[in-house]
Amino acid sequence: MTTAPHDTEAASGTATIKVVLVDDQALFRAGIRMVVSSQKDLEFVGEAGDGEEGVEVVARTRPDVVLMDIRMPVMDGIAATAAILEQADREQRRPPRILVLTTFDLDEAATRAIRGGASGFVLKDSDPEFLLAAIRTVHSGTSVIAASATRELFEHFDRRGAGSQVVPAEFGTLTTRERDIFQSAARGLSNSEIARLEFLSEATVKTHISRILAKLSLRDRVQLVVFAYEHGLTS
Repeated sequence: MTTAPHDTEAASGTATIKVVLVDDQALFRAGIRMVVSSQKDLEFVGEAGDGEEGVEVVARTRPDVVLMDIRMPVMDGIAATAAILEQADREQRRPPRILVLTTFDLDEAATRAIRGGASGFVLKDSDPEFLLAAIRTVHSGTSVIAASATRELFEHFDRRGAGSQVVPAEFGTLTTRERDIFQSAARGLSNSEIARLEFLSEATVKTHISRILAKLSLRDRVQLVVFAYEHGLTS
């Protein structure tokens, strides 16, 4: 079910993407550390063996991307994700993008982590090239890691159905064009797919997506999918 990331361009400029890994398996951490450190545009700045330690490491190192295991002792990845984002909000600073690491596609815990603010998920046995592309993609903020898979997760595990039918007031601030693009993004379409559907350039689609996220106070495209699903705005 997991698909390759889209729009994997590295962030503009020469600054490296700082990465923190939180996982309770030392051997797995060593492997990921080696893979990330081999890349010129990535910087491995810290690691932790449980969620509680992970929150502390993130506070100290201020990474751009956090690779977060779901199941860990002391504090699991779901609670750690929430704590990291709450901490960033309290300090009024930009939160890191959090990529959940899971062992299988249809993981209910991944659904809860994404609802709590994670920006996507990656299988722990993914190829190194896929993981590196996922880190760059989620950092760019221009694409979703397997957006269609995110939606499938919610449809598979959320027994409440399509969510609340009460449409938030801020959704009414979207223009007709923005609503069309919102629907396409909520279905998991990439920027290039939306551009072809709406007869627009990819740059124009990116601009519209940025405006939609700002109007709805959403962190990224994954949160857009969650917003659409929970408020009955999926088509």
